[in-house]
Amino acid sequence: MSRCYLIDTNVVVAGLLASQADSATARVLDGMLQAVFPFVLSPLLLAEYRAVLLRPKIQKAHGLTSDQVDAVLTDVALAGILVDPEPGLSSVQAPDPGDQFLWNLLEQRPGLELVTGDDYHPNRACDCERCRASCAFVAPDCPAARVQRSSSIPVDVTRTRSPMRNP
Repeated sequence: MSRCYLIDTNVVVAGLLASQADSATARVLDGMLQAVFPFVLSPLLLAEYRAVLLRPKIQKAHGLTSDQVDAVLTDVALAGILVDPEPGLSSVQAPDPGDQFLWNLLEQRPGLELVTGDDYHPNRACDCERCRASCAFVAPDCPAARVQRSSSIPVDVTRTRSPMRNP
């Protein structure tokens, strides 16, 4: 089975807020929008992306309207692989209970690898071989290394951002 990725919400948010287009999180988000690597989404994950991007403090930082956030997330959804994990208890407990749906996806789909900004350690519940920091994901031998360094977020959206990444 080929490797597929699960991009944590903190990476998507940091990618949208990044002031430099070549930052690791910006390159991961751009790679998602450009469909440079295969990634999985679930309805719960898309809902979490949206809820976090529309938190007042975060929305003020990126400056996007809810319609613009929806447009970016629609592009993300169109580029990704939508899966709906089977309900049920996972044998693996997420380090953060709010992330349990991510661990359910990881457990149900052996080829998935989590790309996160969270710091998971070997002695925690995470299967560390399947968790990768966003900065490691853009290393030369990784999928996001193929991302063009210019932002693929639509120009009309980037004009509203503060700080604005160079399109």
